[in-house]
Amino acid sequence: MKTINDIISRAEHTHCLEKENIITLLSDEEGDELVFAAADRVGKKYVGNEVHLRGLIEFSNICKQNCLYCGLRRDNRNVKRYRLDPEAIIASAGQANSYGYRTVVLQSGEDDSFDLDTMVYIIHKIKELDMAITLSIGEKPREVYQKYREAGADRYLLRIETTDRELYERLDPGMSWDNRARCLCDLKELGFELGTGCLIGLPGQTIASLADDILFFKKMDADMIGVGPFIANKETPLGKEPNGTFELSTKVMAITRLLLPDINIPATTAMESLNPDGRVLALQRGANVVMPNVTEGEYRQLYQLYPGKICINDTPAHCHSCITGKIHSIGRTVSQGYGYRQKQAVS
Repeated sequence: MKTINDIISRAEHTHCLEKENIITLLSDEEGDELVFAAADRVGKKYVGNEVHLRGLIEFSNICKQNCLYCGLRRDNRNVKRYRLDPEAIIASAGQANSYGYRTVVLQSGEDDSFDLDTMVYIIHKIKELDMAITLSIGEKPREVYQKYREAGADRYLLRIETTDRELYERLDPGMSWDNRARCLCDLKELGFELGTGCLIGLPGQTIASLADDILFFKKMDADMIGVGPFIANKETPLGKEPNGTFELSTKVMAITRLLLPDINIPATTAMESLNPDGRVLALQRGANVVMPNVTEGEYRQLYQLYPGKICINDTPAHCHSCITGKIHSIGRTVSQGYGYRQKQAVS
C-alpha cells in the first residue's frame, strides 16, 4: 500500500495520480503540510516566483440563473441590483491599466442586457489599452463565444462548480451539467485560455467527487483553475448550511497544482473571507494569481456572492497597494506581463 509520502512524491515528479490516490490525500489531514510544500515547489519550478495581478471589474449583479448557493440568484429580493454602462466599464479598465494591471477580468451575473454587440464594443475598446481580457459572464452559445474571441477576448472563466452531475443539477435548478461542459469544450476549441474550477464544501458533496473534479481539470487541460470554499449566504436556500473549510479548499488547489504544474491558479478572495491570511497562504500552497477588485464605490458592496467578502469598503488604489505589499512580504514579485499560461514539458 502506498504511503502518503509515496503518493505526494509521485504527484510531484510525474504529475499523475489515480482517483484513489487523490482521495487518500484529500482524506488524510496529517499529510497536509507535505502536500502544500510539494505544491509550492512545483509552482516555483514551473511558473516561477512571479504573481500575476488581474484587475476585477464586477459590472452587473443581475442574473437570470437561480443557483441555490449564490447571493446574486434571480429570486434573491434582498439585493440592490445594478449594472454599469459600457463607458463606465471601459473607464474602470483604464483605471486598472493606470495601476499597472496587464489583464482585466470582466465578471457579472448572467445579465442578458449585455448583448453581443455591446460586449464586442467593450472588448474592442479595452483591447485598445493593450490589455488582456478575461470574461466571466456565464453560459453562451458557441457562436457568441466565437464573436468574443474574434473581438479580442483572451480568456474565459466558467467554473464547472462540481463534476457530480446530480449535485450540480440539484443546486443549479433549470441548468444542465451537459450544457456547462459543452460551453467549456467550445471555449477550449475556439482558442480561449480556459478557466474553470469548483466550490469546496457544497452540501452533499463528497471527497470522491472532489477527486473527480481534479481529474476533470486534468482531462480538460484547463489553463486556469479557480478553487474556493462554499460560504453560506443567508439570502439563499442554503443559508443555514455549514461553510466549506479553508484547509480543504487549499488542499484541492495544491493537488491541482501538482497535477497541472504550469497552469495559472488564483488565490481567491473567498479564501481570505475564511482566513485573514488566506491569499498569502494560498500563494504558498500553489497559487500564482491574485485578482484585486477595481470596481468603484458602492458596487463593490453590492456584488455579494457570499457574506464576509473582503475589501468591499476599500478603494481600487488601496487594494493594489495592499496585495502588492502582501506579495512582497513572502518574497514573491509582481509580474509585469500579461500572465498567459506558458506550457512546458513535464519533467
